[in-house]
Amino acid sequence: MSAQRKDDHVRLAMEQQRAHSGHNEFDEVAFVHHALAGLDRSDVSLATTFAGITWPVPLYINAMTGGSAKTGAINRDLATAARETGVAIASGSMNTYFKDPSCADTFRVLRQENPDGFVMANVNATASVDNARRAIDLLRADALQIHINTVQETPMPEGDRSFASWVPQIEAIAAAVHVPVIVKEVGNGLSRQTVLTLQNLGVRVADLSGRGGTDFARIENGRRALEDYAFLHGWGQSTAACLLDAQDVGIPVLASGGVRDPLDVARALALGARAVGVSGCFLRTLLDGGVPALVAQISTWLDQLAALQTMLGAHTPADLTRCDLLIHGTLRSFCADRGIDTRRLAQRSGSVGALHEMTGSTR
Repeated sequence: MSAQRKDDHVRLAMEQQRAHSGHNEFDEVAFVHHALAGLDRSDVSLATTFAGITWPVPLYINAMTGGSAKTGAINRDLATAARETGVAIASGSMNTYFKDPSCADTFRVLRQENPDGFVMANVNATASVDNARRAIDLLRADALQIHINTVQETPMPEGDRSFASWVPQIEAIAAAVHVPVIVKEVGNGLSRQTVLTLQNLGVRVADLSGRGGTDFARIENGRRALEDYAFLHGWGQSTAACLLDAQDVGIPVLASGGVRDPLDVARALALGARAVGVSGCFLRTLLDGGVPALVAQISTWLDQLAALQTMLGAHTPADLTRCDLLIHGTLRSFCADRGIDTRRLAQRSGSVGALHEMTGSTR
């Protein structure tokens, strides 16, 4: 049953990818164009550092799959692409492995094909401390993702219905493991209050993973005989909204969910993300064109992100948080209701003099 469910997830996620309209709230974030802010390309770095972690690029392949022969082959190909491009990679939920250790190789392949890369193991919030350690050991993982997914579990026919234990269990795991713990949503977003709670639990990093990409409530509803949970489709906050809501929280945040292109990556970084994760878009490329197509796509995205930083005057991804941003549409209404000052975002560079300081100019 678990293996079939993993295969169903891939199939239904790809159906969503192919039917997606293309629009999400990243389209409501625009950079103010400063025509003299540009840098020399040779002065631009893509490296990012957060929570004691340094990545050569601010992009990663986020948690997707594992647990069946088909998904094991997908993990092998994803790991190969990660190795060839230098991006970090996360496993899918390893709960299947805890129930059936015979599927270990469908996850272990992430490390076998990517022996020197940054690999994250992924468990759910009900995992025991021992199982969290097993997941880390199996992948020789550099970090542990704990996913939280009440909106997915609710319509899932065999899903969890007991959520009260999640907070103390996250705290217990964070205190017991020797690698950084990253808590992520699965596509419905983390509110500011949730991120602050995670900080108090000892979590090192929050992956906001907002609405706009794969909708797991829709996937699980599609597995129901009556499909009677359609009212949960589209639940939650977008990734852009979550980033705005999490301004100046005390722990680093990552962004994933609905990232479609390098401009979305730059927008997310400018809104405060330390790195940006992609799942559905990369999976579609892999299934349509194989490993060479995915390697080409990731390489192109990284090249284009460096081009955007060059144009915007950002020596590093972190410098994008000093670029002026305009917030439009429903996202602006969200900010008004949540008490977020969008004018501050539109005036971050301050003046032409500040722009010169940002770009290193002596004029």
